[in-house]
Amino acid sequence: MKLYNLIFITLGIISMVIGMIGVIIPVLPTTPFLILASMFFVKGSEKFDLWLKSTKLYKDYAEDFIRDRSMTLKRKITIMLISDLMLLFPLIIVGKVFIKLFIILIAIFKYYYFIFEIKTKKE
Repeated sequence: MKLYNLIFITLGIISMVIGMIGVIIPVLPTTPFLILASMFFVKGSEKFDLWLKSTKLYKDYAEDFIRDRSMTLKRKITIMLISDLMLLFPLIIVGKVFIKLFIILIAIFKYYYFIFEIKTKKE
């Protein structure tokens, strides 16, 4: 196995574990980490990718989004609020106006993407 594959598999496992922790601790969003794990596994190992996609965790949290780019309103709101909290911390701490503007642009793009690009499905 190439070092390239090992790096992607390792990053996939780390992302998957963080996603699993997100099921238990609501502060961490599960769906983005499982999608990230899937992206890493696609690049690193077909076996790991197939295994991840067969798990109940993946099917419950990420499959709908990857299949038809949709999420429930509750999941969208949860992810947006948690990411807002994560962006708020550096916004308060950083003193440079340019960096603050960049963080605000990230937040605006995030809202645009979640509102207009990701379909909302019924629960």
